[in-house]
Amino acid sequence: MSDVELSARRRPRIGLVAGGLGAYWPQFPDLLPVLKRSAEYVSERIAGYDADIIDVGFISDAQEGAVAAERLRIAGCDLIVGFLTTYMTATMLMPIAQRTGSPVLLINLQPSPSMDHATVDTGQWLAYCGACPLPEMANSFTRAGIQYRSVSGHLRDERAWQRIGAWIRAAAVSTVLRGGRHGLMGHLYPGMYDVSTDLSMVNSQFGGHVEVLEFDDLRVRVERVAEGEVDRKVSEAEQTFRLDGSVKPEDLRWGARVAVGLDRLVADFDLDSLAYYHRGLDGDVYERLGAGMILGASLLTARGVPAAGEYELRTSLAMLIMEVLGAGGSFTELQALDFDRGHVEMGHDGPAHLAISSDKPLLRGLDVYHGKRGWGVSVEFTVAHGPVTLLGVGQSADGRYLLVASEGTVVDGPLLAIGNTTSRVDFGRDPGEWTDEWAGSGVGHHWALGTGHRLTELRAVASLLGVRLVDIS
Repeated sequence: MSDVELSARRRPRIGLVAGGLGAYWPQFPDLLPVLKRSAEYVSERIAGYDADIIDVGFISDAQEGAVAAERLRIAGCDLIVGFLTTYMTATMLMPIAQRTGSPVLLINLQPSPSMDHATVDTGQWLAYCGACPLPEMANSFTRAGIQYRSVSGHLRDERAWQRIGAWIRAAAVSTVLRGGRHGLMGHLYPGMYDVSTDLSMVNSQFGGHVEVLEFDDLRVRVERVAEGEVDRKVSEAEQTFRLDGSVKPEDLRWGARVAVGLDRLVADFDLDSLAYYHRGLDGDVYERLGAGMILGASLLTARGVPAAGEYELRTSLAMLIMEVLGAGGSFTELQALDFDRGHVEMGHDGPAHLAISSDKPLLRGLDVYHGKRGWGVSVEFTVAHGPVTLLGVGQSADGRYLLVASEGTVVDGPLLAIGNTTSRVDFGRDPGEWTDEWAGSGVGHHWALGTGHRLTELRAVASLLGVRLVDIS
């Protein structure tokens, strides 16, 4: 999806432990080898995810569980996967959850979709008995005040593996947020109460660090940009975009110069995301910087460093969540409702996630930015047609964050040609009713629009972050 691979950020650490009741091994000598082969298969599948895997092997009693708990505690796992291969007692896994403090995913994957009941003996049946301890684990964890998650299926059940993968990708999101560095540059767009963000809430609820930046941090870097660097960035823009005839060469070069400065800013402060806005006055350098952001911010977003305008820190975080999930995530707001076609039109005046465009995006020159000062180049495109998910980070009256999501489909239809991103989204219902429900969810007036239906993954993300998810599908 982008040039920034998860390995460039901190990858999640996934602990893996498999187990079964040791009392069975002398009774049924053929059972343990079967269960260990299943554990090896699970280990191989989990090793295929973009994560660091800490596999502590197979445990057969509480003492071995305690040893595994210490190893996983030292490893500092972001998620622990406990594979219930057959019946096992809660005391074998409880110490792992208690001592590590890590989120736990219990998986019950029997060898095949069903047993051959005519031939199966007791030892063979026990290999299908991973479901048996699941209620015991759930009850014990609940009574101890420990959150758990579970996935049941069979070893080669791709539906089950999709759900397991969703939890591992959710762990990647929580890992990136906890260690993330989020730039906030400039000042609030005057009057946008919904955009106003308490930085301590970002840290306390999502983790990470908010780096408060001045537009002077960008100005000094832009001033140092050499003409050769501008030439190379212009060439990159010409390869990335279709250039409309309205683009003035001097505005393109200014956008390219700012883009080089933005690249340096992100590198110097080691940023995972950026939100920005500055009004400026009477054509001064700050007005020109603010107006020149769209090109560079769009290129950054396409490379995996989400950049959101209008000081929208919570939306840049939503864009980052979607980016880590592989969905992209473009800066978006409502534009209009098309009741004739049943569509909701949404987009923004930039920046955009170029990697999820339906076609080569257009760069259009604008003499005026509606509602903002300045002039320059802006991005025009629509998200690739097909399934999409909206994600916003809302906030309730008690200050708690919540994830607000809705699945729809980007479809064909007439689009604005005014230098904005525009996507037509069909939610399969009356657009007015959908809009009223979406607006009443607690979401702000900006969000991330990403590709694919992602509610399963976002439910997992919300669970690991400890926030509520509101589904407006």
